[in-house]
Amino acid sequence: MARKKGREIHGWLIVDKPAGIGSTDVVSKVRWALDAKKAGHAGTLDPDATGVLAVALVFAAFSVVIAYFGSAQQGMVGFRSIEVTIASLVSLVIYLIPLIALLLGFDAIVGERERGSLGLLLALPITRFELMLGKYLGLALALTLSTLIGFGVVAVLLWQHMDANALFHYFGFIFSSVLLGLAFLSIAVLISVIAGDRTRASGMAIATWFFFVLVFDLILLGVLVTTGGKFAGDSFAWMLLLNPADVFRILNVFSLEDVRTLYGLASVMPASLGNPLKMGGVMLAWIVLPLAVANWRFKP
Repeated sequence: MARKKGREIHGWLIVDKPAGIGSTDVVSKVRWALDAKKAGHAGTLDPDATGVLAVALVFAAFSVVIAYFGSAQQGMVGFRSIEVTIASLVSLVIYLIPLIALLLGFDAIVGERERGSLGLLLALPITRFELMLGKYLGLALALTLSTLIGFGVVAVLLWQHMDANALFHYFGFIFSSVLLGLAFLSIAVLISVIAGDRTRASGMAIATWFFFVLVFDLILLGVLVTTGGKFAGDSFAWMLLLNPADVFRILNVFSLEDVRTLYGLASVMPASLGNPLKMGGVMLAWIVLPLAVANWRFKP
């Protein structure tokens, strides 16, 4: 918004916007304080930083409840073992983290396009890839901090009940949860690049969550039943790698012997999929490949 009077100022100002104040108000205050002829924002003022704390609190609350009451069905309350805790938390993570990641990133690019600020950002001395990567890294930092804080609270509360081996496996679970979130955040950025508007992007994000979290395994099991078990074996197990949620499940199912017995799915897994380094590499591929496709599609 231009003013009749004021100084011609060129530059980029980073503002740590507190909660409770709108982006327009921030721009007005900055323009007044610097006596600038014109000023605007690139859309990065809009996200509310308090959302990171809210997500962390959700993770912490659910994790503590599951850790203490996860065995209530067997008539027991309190922390039993790291195996039971991880087995219970895996389902929570598969439902929540992909949904949160998709909702965080679905409008990263298309939102800027609709607000009209994409052209302003691209006018800066940065490439399209740098813009997209900056968007991704900012959202990834928020999601990662939420995950670490939320699940870290459980480690702090239960560390007296865990030995070194249990803590090692629990921190491995937290790390794999971070990777799962980053993978779905990459998919969200890809959706944001290819979608024509925010409405379509939000619909695609929800459909993506529905497919990977709810439908994918049902399709594989349906094929398995329809073919009379002919589809079973290594081919069935390797198909699970096409779903980052299943890769996360495999990572945590194979990490502990007792957890494997809680998942019948583990019985169809070949031993080669039990290598956490290989599964970690697959998860990294789910992070990199959607970003690579998004960079290819994010053209002038």
